[in-house]
Amino acid sequence: MAVPAPGHAARPDPGHAERPGPVPARMRPPDVMRVGAAGLRTRPARALLSALGIAIGIAAVIGVVGISSSSGAELDRRLSALGTNLLTVSAGRTLLGEEAEMPLEAEAMVERIGPVESVSAAGYVETAKVYRSEEVPEAQTGGISTYAARTDLLTTVGATVRNGTWLNEATQRHPAVVLGATAARRLGIGGTGPDTQVVVGGVRFTVVGVLDPVPLAAELDSAALVGWPVAESVLGFDGHPTILYTRSAESGLEDVSAVLAATANPRAPNEIDVSRPSDALVAKQVAGQAFTGLLLGVGAVALLVGGVGVANTMVISVLERRAEIGLRRALGATRGQIRTQFLTESLLLSVLGGTGGALIGAGVTAGYALYRGWPTVVPAWAAAGGLAATLVIGALAGLYPAVRASRLSPTEALATP
Repeated sequence: MAVPAPGHAARPDPGHAERPGPVPARMRPPDVMRVGAAGLRTRPARALLSALGIAIGIAAVIGVVGISSSSGAELDRRLSALGTNLLTVSAGRTLLGEEAEMPLEAEAMVERIGPVESVSAAGYVETAKVYRSEEVPEAQTGGISTYAARTDLLTTVGATVRNGTWLNEATQRHPAVVLGATAARRLGIGGTGPDTQVVVGGVRFTVVGVLDPVPLAAELDSAALVGWPVAESVLGFDGHPTILYTRSAESGLEDVSAVLAATANPRAPNEIDVSRPSDALVAKQVAGQAFTGLLLGVGAVALLVGGVGVANTMVISVLERRAEIGLRRALGATRGQIRTQFLTESLLLSVLGGTGGALIGAGVTAGYALYRGWPTVVPAWAAAGGLAATLVIGALAGLYPAVRASRLSPTEALATP
């Protein structure tokens, strides 16, 4: 054997050069998608049921958010149509707890306030009970109140007539009555005409009109409205207004609200209540949002249950496909490729459920909004957030099964029966 001379390195033998090991093939994104989808295609029923759990959760979240948003859009539309510049002035109670009385001049005094654009009034006629006929027992009033009303009350409160006409200069001096929507329903009256009459304060009044519900003056829904002059001459009305309805310029609304009580009753402003009806509608909407939060919690629980279902499906899939995993490992698939395969399968399963749930939630929102006559609003953030949630759930649900599959050795997996 020849010994190399000092200072000279041994030359490698060309016949015994070290050869590099096999390099695993890279999986392109289309290959990853195809391999991941293969597991779903081979078990369609299980995949469908697992995706359904995700779909129910996403549909619940998007449906709740969509219906709530549609309701809010309807409220905004109604407030835009009705106006938010309506203030009401009503007689409260005295220091002794008795019902206060608003001065006769209250309407005229409020009208002098600069930013006030219009004023109308209604006066409660306490002794005038309303009945369908004289045969109805006296105790069965149906909770209907009688109010003397100004002819401009309709336009001030933003009310509309469903049937018939509103009071005018002629009918306000004769036994004619306009019923609120609730009052008409309780009395069983759907139309108007000379033959449609009710008993008001023991006197027959002809029903000349029926109102639609009045959102900004709910007290008128269960009221029988008669003309101011006929209330004084026939029903013994004393002429004192009970409620004043005022429309003011938006820029001066807060200033008007601050001086209304002292203007309507300078001697006892503490006996006057001032309110803004549109605030009550907004408060109702805010109260509804608390219930919406509860329903969102239910949707989140449904999402969690769906995620557990996906994780369960993926774990069982790993157990059932040990031989397949072992074969792929024996053919050269790396642990990273096995992890990617099962993680992709889990993500596809979740995206399938999330997309279906988003469509179902949008459909439910549209159907309910159409039924209620609301504008359909499905916030983009809700749909995007729902789909993002499915990706997170899919990743978390598939992480453990994917890692577990990648750790199986080829010999162990192939030896498993």
